[in-house]
Amino acid sequence: MERRPPVTPSDEIDLYVRTYTSLLRSTVEVRVRAFEEAHAFAGSSLHPGALSPTPDVSAFAYAAARLPDDMPGIDLVVLGQSHELFEAAGFEVQSWRTVRTRGRRRPLRLDPEGHRLAVFIASESDIDDFIPILTAFQIEWNKMHERLRPLAADMGADKAAPATEEVARYLGISVDEVDVLTQAFGGRLAQGIANIANHPVDVNVRLLAASYSQYQRSAQRWWSGIEPHYVRSEPPRRRPVYFVSSNTHAIANLVGGYARTHQDAILAFGRETNPEGLAETIAAAQASGNEEDRLPFLYYLLRGYIHARPGRDRMREVRAFEASCGLTHLSEPGHIDVDAQIIEVGKINPSVIDPRLNLPGLAAALPKSDAVIINIDYPLGMAAYHLMSRVGQGVGELHGLYVMGKAATLNGRVGDVALSGTVFDEHSRNTFLFRNAFGAKDIRPYLRYGSVFDNQSALTVRSAFLQNRNYMSAFYRDGYTVLEMEAGPFLAAVYELVHPTRVPQDEIINLSATVPIDVGFVHYASDTPYSRRQSLLSKSLSYFGVDSTYACAIAIVRRILSLEIERTADS
Repeated sequence: MERRPPVTPSDEIDLYVRTYTSLLRSTVEVRVRAFEEAHAFAGSSLHPGALSPTPDVSAFAYAAARLPDDMPGIDLVVLGQSHELFEAAGFEVQSWRTVRTRGRRRPLRLDPEGHRLAVFIASESDIDDFIPILTAFQIEWNKMHERLRPLAADMGADKAAPATEEVARYLGISVDEVDVLTQAFGGRLAQGIANIANHPVDVNVRLLAASYSQYQRSAQRWWSGIEPHYVRSEPPRRRPVYFVSSNTHAIANLVGGYARTHQDAILAFGRETNPEGLAETIAAAQASGNEEDRLPFLYYLLRGYIHARPGRDRMREVRAFEASCGLTHLSEPGHIDVDAQIIEVGKINPSVIDPRLNLPGLAAALPKSDAVIINIDYPLGMAAYHLMSRVGQGVGELHGLYVMGKAATLNGRVGDVALSGTVFDEHSRNTFLFRNAFGAKDIRPYLRYGSVFDNQSALTVRSAFLQNRNYMSAFYRDGYTVLEMEAGPFLAAVYELVHPTRVPQDEIINLSATVPIDVGFVHYASDTPYSRRQSLLSKSLSYFGVDSTYACAIAIVRRILSLEIERTADS
């Protein structure tokens, strides 16, 4: 049924989107400077100081974490969907160096001279995400450059850092904000300050001919890297699937069993290295005799433990162990930077899995199961729609869709978990109603620090930067408390999997009675945009994030295993 949307679009945000969308249609390079005015007047909740002459250090840190460290030396950014598009435009990106960022997984290539950056985009959401990040970075860099220019001559070739108090005085910021700036430069404050003082940033952007069909082709290439590991020769060739969007460590650790079976070595590593000053707490958990006290530390420490040994020997050891338990990792399938895992439920070893997954009847049910869990690593925005659509076309029976994602919360705290049954999607302007497979009772037993809120309403935004306080306030008054980026696109794909038409626009869509698959969404809060005091603009959930992440992952895996226990009992 048609209806009036919860709120009218923000004119300032709409103008900003139209500005960069229209300018990027140009066949030549466009200066980022052309976006700055519309960006600043949009009043983004992540960049409230854009119009102020005082640097907005939090916004700069957020943007810097999502751009490569080489960004200050880059003159041209080229956005494209495939190697073929880049090469047709004269950019031989396959010979360029791969670069990464701390805060966003996105395929990036840097040319040998270090002046041109190729950015691979998987959907229009990558444009909505990347352009505001780049614009915020340039605005704040150049603000700081103007204030630090007097320091340039004094710093010399050795780039000796001025005192923290002096940096704060020149920039007009607090000493605490200098600490945030240090984090933005990866701990290298002296080098960062020297770079800012010595030159401004003036980046150009070019968007290669982007098309809807190219996004679909990217999704097809991604699935072509997964399908050979999913399809088998004996019947059923295309096995029943539970599709999960989460991360590549939580479910693997829960069902793979490596951390649990190597806990003495991993905990010893934690006591020796003392990450975040946790050595004493780790020792206390080990002495408690309660395995559930130790498991969060095991999962948190495993990544560091793997990479502590030179080379990839330990990673190969972990992958081999997990493969024996039915778990296959697929890194960048089809050369698309969305990793995937295939977990054969029938090969899960109940003796090594997390004890919180041991449901009654599980040991008897597992050998009878022919189901597969396909877990993928957090697609961004509309990429979720393209990938989910392709999975729906390629698998046999789809029994469940479960999404664990990060979100901003308007009424909770960082680390809380929100469960929604209503989603307003800014892409389609549809309101989706669905029956969430999860309630607070499914998460609460496994959450130590945060709170769980069910019966919430979620807003799927185009980008974290494309929201301002007035717009959020209007949604908040209408009861929308969860801001995230993937629920709407996933639900649009689900609609098209069970209906003979494309998803409509600007309607209320009730999926509760029409969708025969199990659907569950859980979001853990990583940001509170109404409270910059408790924001993750410039820090990571780190060990604290293990709590909410694994509580959500446990609920998802328990749901899948309980459905398989029921299904195999009926067979």
